[in-house]
Amino acid sequence: MNLQQELNKTGAFKNLELLAKQVVEGFIAGMHKSPFHGFSAEFAEHKIYNQGESTKHIDWKLYAKTDKLFTKRFDEETNLRCHLIVDNSSSMHYPEISNFSVNSLNKIAFSALASASLMHMLKRQRDAVGLSIYSDAYDYYAPEKGSERHHQMLLHQLSNTVISRPVNKLTETYRYLHQIAEKIHRRSLIFFFTDMFQTTSKEKELFEALRHLKHNKHEVVLFHVFDSEKEQNFEFDNTPKRFIDVETGDYINVYADTIKDQYKEAVTAYFESLRLKCGQYQIKYVEADLRKGFDNVLTTYMIERKKFV
Repeated sequence: MNLQQELNKTGAFKNLELLAKQVVEGFIAGMHKSPFHGFSAEFAEHKIYNQGESTKHIDWKLYAKTDKLFTKRFDEETNLRCHLIVDNSSSMHYPEISNFSVNSLNKIAFSALASASLMHMLKRQRDAVGLSIYSDAYDYYAPEKGSERHHQMLLHQLSNTVISRPVNKLTETYRYLHQIAEKIHRRSLIFFFTDMFQTTSKEKELFEALRHLKHNKHEVVLFHVFDSEKEQNFEFDNTPKRFIDVETGDYINVYADTIKDQYKEAVTAYFESLRLKCGQYQIKYVEADLRKGFDNVLTTYMIERKKFV
């Protein structure tokens, strides 16, 4: 399959790397006087290149201007390891969108672009990143690496995930979290993108699996991805509608206003329960409302990275 042709045909992300770069640069430009001011600097200073040193960090643009060899001397050599986990169950492909853009995303597209943006920031810091994607199976795994080839491979996989549109794919998240936990051996910062919709009510098993992710002193951040307009506030016009569970195919026919108040009450209670449970298990819980953009995700990364190193 030609990925670029498929992306063009479906109107999905034509260049995920470019989109991620735009998201990150917009975020950094908006920080200005924030506590993270200065993060965007890629290096501390230049120093003259000495014969025999690695040529990896030679600034070739500066060489073109000055005809002298300088290398970039970096502030930090932390070698942080980060693992991204993306839930690719059918519910993550809601709402259905034919033409994606930064301002028109469903949950899986938001998660993919957020992941790509985090990867861009990690790349700038020369950190290693890995990726796991699951649906009704453990679909994809790549260990933490920092090479450009690895980076492009992960971007390709994220792009492909957005356009895959799985149909009626159930998931038991806890099963795959246990498998992922067994694969991450060295201390890492773990970011998990999920809508937390489960076809079975095995909440205890889910949080036990999340706790398993914390073994080996990993730090875990759960990005709870949702569409606040539809999934939290239930903003539908009051005409007869069929609401279908995209994972099981079950449905109900109902007027939205008939159940709106009860729905909002139940969702509010569920969100609060998730927040409390994550606190109990020492997992950072972050609301990732796709209607509000990426600042909350990227700010969380900045905070957690500072704490981690």
